[in-house]
Amino acid sequence: MHDTHRRQWLTAIAAAAACTALPAIAGNTTAVEVWKDPSCGCCQDWIDHMQANGFAVTTHESGNAAVRARLGLPQRLGSCHTALVGGYLLEGHVPAADVRKLLKEKPKALGLAVPGMPVGSPGMDGPAYNGRKDPYDVLLVTKNLMNSDVSTRVFTSYR
Repeated sequence: MHDTHRRQWLTAIAAAAACTALPAIAGNTTAVEVWKDPSCGCCQDWIDHMQANGFAVTTHESGNAAVRARLGLPQRLGSCHTALVGGYLLEGHVPAADVRKLLKEKPKALGLAVPGMPVGSPGMDGPAYNGRKDPYDVLLVTKNLMNSDVSTRVFTSYR
């Protein structure tokens, strides 16, 4: 997708999210829009985590590959669900505390990603995992100015 079209699309999504968020803000919650596979249980567990932490979630059961590509996030940073919150993308099992930190700090970035599906991250921490917690990083994803790729840096590290 051409950069101009991507920016127009992102602006439209952000505007729609802002309109959706207005009623949620009145109830002291933050709106999150999620794209996931309809049969993915860990995605639903992450949604439950977000709701338990005060986020109002709207879910699209259509998979997330197309929206991830439209938002400009490379497949190498992909996971099983993609979300939008406050104009930022969230990829994968990002903890609610990191989403709150992102929204408070408002860095110039595409958003946050937890590539893959690390055990112990929100949604990957149910009884089936017997308390196992693998180390993982939440990455801040930024757009490179000189090309169409992205850069990442560790936003939060869980060890």
